[in-house]
This record gives sequence, C-alpha cells and structure tokens, in this order.
Amino acid sequence: MAGAAQTPYTPIRDVVEYELLFDCVHCGLCLEACPTYVLTRAEMDSPRGRIYLMKSLAEGRLELDADAVRHLDLCLGCRGCETACPSGVRYGMLIERARAFVEHSHLRSLAGRIRRRAIGAIFPYPARLRMMLAPLRLAERARLRPAIRGLLPGTLGEWLDLLPPLAPLSGPAASVGRASLPAIGGAGEAPAQRSAGAEARPTKTAAVGADGPAVAVHHGCVARVLAASENLGIERALGAAGYRVVRLEDAPCCGALDLHGGYIERALRFARANVRALKRSGAAAVVSAASGCAAAMAEYGELLKDDAQLTNDVRQVSAMVKDLSQLLLARNFAPARELRCIVTYHDACHLAHGLGIRESPRKLLRSIPGVRLVDLAESDLCCGSAGSYNLTEPAMARDLVRRKADNVIATGADYLVLSNPGCQFQIAAELRRRGAAVKVVHLAEFIAMAAQA
Repeated sequence: MAGAAQTPYTPIRDVVEYELLFDCVHCGLCLEACPTYVLTRAEMDSPRGRIYLMKSLAEGRLELDADAVRHLDLCLGCRGCETACPSGVRYGMLIERARAFVEHSHLRSLAGRIRRRAIGAIFPYPARLRMMLAPLRLAERARLRPAIRGLLPGTLGEWLDLLPPLAPLSGPAASVGRASLPAIGGAGEAPAQRSAGAEARPTKTAAVGADGPAVAVHHGCVARVLAASENLGIERALGAAGYRVVRLEDAPCCGALDLHGGYIERALRFARANVRALKRSGAAAVVSAASGCAAAMAEYGELLKDDAQLTNDVRQVSAMVKDLSQLLLARNFAPARELRCIVTYHDACHLAHGLGIRESPRKLLRSIPGVRLVDLAESDLCCGSAGSYNLTEPAMARDLVRRKADNVIATGADYLVLSNPGCQFQIAAELRRRGAAVKVVHLAEFIAMAAQA
C-alpha cells in the first residue's frame, strides 16, 4: 500500500483513513460501474473524482463548501466501483467516513437538516415508524389513499408512492400463493406488498423437530414494519429446508442507515447491541431480508475493530452472516411446486458488491420447476433506493429507477425477483406509475410460494 510519504502533502483534517486513498491508482475502470457517473458524466460524480475530493479536503487544498458536499451526497454508496476496481480500493468505507466528516463539519440548509433528522429519528425505530404511518393506514382502509396522493405536491407524492399498501386486504387476494400464479398481485405489485402493513407474528421455531442448524432471522427496522411478510417468507423457507429458526426479539436496527448517512456514533451503538443479541441467540448463522443490513452486519468486524471487549464476538458474528439462497442450497432444498412463469433477477447492490453474492439466488430460481430465468440488462446497476437515498436525493433516484424499469420491462418477465425491500419498493413504485404488468417479489416470498403444497 502506498503511504503518505509518497506525496508532498500532509493531511491536516481527519476526513477518512488517509492512507487508504492511495490505493486508488486513478485508472478509471470504476467509472462505468458508477450510477451517478453513468447519468451525469461528471468526473466529480465518479468514485475516482470523489476520492480526489476526499484527498483534497484531508490535505486542506479544498474547503468543505456546498459544492463539495453535493458531490459526496450524490454518491449512492452502492459499491459497484469496488467490484470493478482491480486495486481493491475500499470505497464503501471511505465514503462512509467522508460523510461522517461532512455531518460534523458542515451546516446544511434548514430543510436539509430537518429531512435528515426526521429520517434518522423515525426509520431505525419500528414503533415510531408504525406510529407515523398509522393515520395513512386508517385512510387506506377508508380507500382514501388515491385522494391523498392527488393532494400531495411533487416530492411528497413520490415518497407516498414508495410505500406499499398498508391496510391488509380481505378475500382471495390476501391469501398469498393460493391463487394460480398469474393471478397473484397487480401491476408492479407482489403479494408481499399487498399486505405489507400487517405484521403477522412469526414463531420462534418455524420447523418443529428440524435437524438443521439454528438460524437467526434479523427482522430489521423498516422491514419489520413494511416488509413483515418477507421476514415470514424467510422463516418458512428455512423451516421447509430443515433449519431451526430463531427470532431475535431484542435486536435493534443494524446501523446501516446511520453508516450511510454519516452518523457513526449511533451505528456503533446499534452494532454492539446486535453483536450481543446474536451471541445470545446461539444461532450458527444470521440472515436478513435486507441485503444492506446483511452487509452491515458482515462488516461489524471492521466497524468495531477498536472495541477490545467485543473482539472475539464480533469476528464470530461477522462470519455468521449468510444469504437465504446460500443456506437453502446448502441443504439441497428443491421447491416442489411448479411455477410456470418468466422471471428476471435484480442484483441488490450490497448483496452483489458488498457480500459478493450473485449466482446462488439465480441457481435457486433455476431449480424451481417451470421457471424460466432471463437476464436483466445492467442487473447490478443501482435502482436508486440505496437506503434513504430516494428520500434525500429524489431526482437522481427517479432517473435511476426509470433506467431500471426500462430494462425490467424489456425482459418480458412476469416477475422481477430481488433480495432487498428497498429495491422492491423503489422499482415497484415506478412500474405502477407505468401500469406495467411485471410483479416485483422478494426472493424469500417467491421461494415460499414455490415451497407451498
């Protein structure tokens, strides 16, 4: 690794781990893997440009003004550049540390501060999110959601579009997986989204007498409220494969939202609490419906490397993180139900670029009788969800999801399957706006449908 001695400059600001910046050799191979560069063609909106910006800030050659903050804010943190980089630049860590520096050193506009603090105060806490959504849930039961949507201006209306239906339906449509497959869901709407507001209570053990290892399911914060059926789908699929499923009753937010937003201190508190909860669970593995949460937990070892009290526990917990597809394939799980449909698969950013998992979900989908899996162009290009990015940067997020929806529709697929609720909400909202017939389904629910007798 190159060191600071190789440059005439010396860091005067603690922006990032300075020596890591010199891993970047400015080759430019990351450019076409960066969603913001692909759209803007601006060097400072590329990983290479942002690394140069971080270095200039650290060395005092550039002031942290609104323009510099803007270029850092526009980064999605998708880590596509890490996959493309031949030099092993740890860009995800660099952008997280740079954002922490921004939050400590830059005064945002009043509107920007209110928006970010509201996100940070609500989304990591399921009870608060549930309370905030309660009026909308009541309005939806009275069939007033379309009227509310019509009254909301621009960005607020687009935020509402991202929310799946909150009030559970009654009748045949509410019975996930029981109808013939083509009848499930509406345009851009999967079974999970039709009853997302109903938090069914999973049992601690999903398969009585199962002989497999114990697996902890981290229910997350936003997913616990808006994607409860996906958590249940994971538990059912694991139970069907013979695993003993452990529910983490006392696990808080994984900390990913805070890491991406630059709020390191609270992310550390969340991480420590999760490490302790996972150790108490006695599980051999942990899975999450949200790939961003899984990637965050897999990197607790780096995040908590200076915590001497948790050193051994952190290493063990980080090694426990698995994807649902990996666990099912390890048990030779083979769904018996035939699902005659065309499926395409979207690579959630942190699953592909953070955890390096691409083939096992596809292999699992190919194992389902009747499923024809077709390739999705730019399958690993970010859809614009990126945690809370679609709330803080709605214009760029909308441009990205339009590009993603174009590619999805071009496949002619009946279903888009993915492994992250944020991606699901983002892409489904755009497909609904277009009246597209493609249904967006989380991998866990699609596998659960295929496993039903």
